[in-house]
Amino acid sequence: MKNIGNSNDDVIALMELLVRIKNELLFIRENFHPLLRGEIYLTGDQVCAMLHISRRTLQQYRDDGLIPFIKLERKILFRETDIVKVLEENYKR
Repeated sequence: MKNIGNSNDDVIALMELLVRIKNELLFIRENFHPLLRGEIYLTGDQVCAMLHISRRTLQQYRDDGLIPFIKLERKILFRETDIVKVLEENYKR
């Protein structure tokens, strides 16, 4: 490993490396979700983006019982496997 000296170039290189690491960590946090017993849970906004629907349409699907969901206090989550299952069951050739 190279020793970092007092030169401006070394400090600038170190700062650039830190910024790249920070950006990679932010990307991972935003795009990769931890598994809970092998399941991925999605928020309403993530489901809307996945299905290209509005939040109101998602609310209607929930009210009509088309999409299963989990409600914890005021937080609503959707299992990714449930969303895929609904899509597969309603697939028309």
